[in-house]
Amino acid sequence: MVKNKFIKVYEDLSAQIQDGRIQPGALLPSENELTEMYQTSRETIRKALKLLSEHGYIHKVQGKGSIVLDVKKFNFPISGLVSFKELSEKMGQPVKTHVIQLAEISANAYLAEQLKASMKDQVWKVIRVRELNHEKIILDKDFLLKKHIPFLSEEICQSSIYEYIEKELGLVISFAKKEITVEEPSEEDRELLDLDGFHNIVVVKNFVYLDDASLFQYTESRHRPDKFRFVDFARRK
Repeated sequence: MVKNKFIKVYEDLSAQIQDGRIQPGALLPSENELTEMYQTSRETIRKALKLLSEHGYIHKVQGKGSIVLDVKKFNFPISGLVSFKELSEKMGQPVKTHVIQLAEISANAYLAEQLKASMKDQVWKVIRVRELNHEKIILDKDFLLKKHIPFLSEEICQSSIYEYIEKELGLVISFAKKEITVEEPSEEDRELLDLDGFHNIVVVKNFVYLDDASLFQYTESRHRPDKFRFVDFARRK
């Protein structure tokens, strides 16, 4: 069976990206240049680029061209409860946490609903930006009920809240309900993250429970879409 020309172009470019001949962050040649390189039509090149985009090899940015993505994305387990510190230890790349805000607030109507709490309840509000390989790519917005977590400091938030809860407070973090959506970036996202050229953001909402089934944390973790692969393991019973 003879392969379509655009499939051959796709396979050649994807192989170069996979083996590192074309590096993440590089711009692919323009459509005109690729047309000449592969001695084919512009329509064939557009089909090949569309396929590369659909399979996560490139991100097309208006006015810039086709940016090569890092195909070695970091697996982010959907069903697990993993702290960023635990995840970062597996990455082998420079990581940094910026604590943007740590405040004790009263639960508003929205937080009271998310945390199944009263508007009289006090809540820790923690805003952190995660920097990976010198790029700010995750915005974590954590809200924790103070009646379960009486004390927090910037140092704890800089390191690992979960580690503090488990090792210092002796509490058992048991399970979480998660919701994953794709949204347009907010003004806050654009202000705090490096989102130039990105028009979507992956939002993971976590409702986290202790082992006595007490809901103690509501989190919005807002991810730039090019760096993570959200994975799960499913078994048919």
